[in-house]
Amino acid sequence: MQYGICHLSIVPVRVSPDDSTAMITQLVYGDLFKVKENRKHWVRIVVSFDRQEGWVSKNQFKLVSEEDFNKLNIDENQILATDFISHILTSEEIFQPITLGARIDVSGFLGQTHEGNSQKPKQDKSKLVETALLFLNAPSLSGGKTPFGVDCSGFTQMVYKANGFKLFRDTEKQATQGEALSFIEESEPGDLAFFDNSDGIIDHVGIILKDNYIIHSYGYVRIDRIDHTGIFNPQEKIYTHKLRVIKKII
Repeated sequence: MQYGICHLSIVPVRVSPDDSTAMITQLVYGDLFKVKENRKHWVRIVVSFDRQEGWVSKNQFKLVSEEDFNKLNIDENQILATDFISHILTSEEIFQPITLGARIDVSGFLGQTHEGNSQKPKQDKSKLVETALLFLNAPSLSGGKTPFGVDCSGFTQMVYKANGFKLFRDTEKQATQGEALSFIEESEPGDLAFFDNSDGIIDHVGIILKDNYIIHSYGYVRIDRIDHTGIFNPQEKIYTHKLRVIKKII
């Protein structure tokens, strides 16, 4: 078994070992993973944080020993970048940007230093909305999970991660977490709302705000109205998503 760490800002994880295939998620600085399959230019990995699998190019990560992997892969030791964007100073004295939610406690192991604000993630539901608002206007990007491009489940995952909570990567898997609420009136800011398509497949998620608003990634991270029917877009004056369930994760 081989082990790796993401030492770059953002790295695509693809559905197949080919640059032309879809990006299903991203590694951000400090992410750890196990190598499940080895090919000439690619490896199939499973990400330690959320168990997501996919393919990564061999020139976009560093291998680490099993001993170092086990030392670094301890949730209690994590310190995360809290700025929209901050910087790592590499051993070659080059500034490298990193994004919100990157693990900077590994920078010393990589021979680098972090310049910016950071903290140990605290399990504090009251901060979820504050973190979510940092993503406002971030463009939608399938497989993305940073303020420079994010999909709906990547958005909710990173907001929760920054506040000390784990969510799965995929929308359908996130919908299996937490406690279902019977009515939207029972929800509170920070809860998750899930939406399904015409086939009954859950394909969208957002974060509940107060006063019947929701923040979600749809074209870009935006705030819309929500009621028992779904998400109402006030600009288009239509419902864009059909509500399936509200989940209280915390």
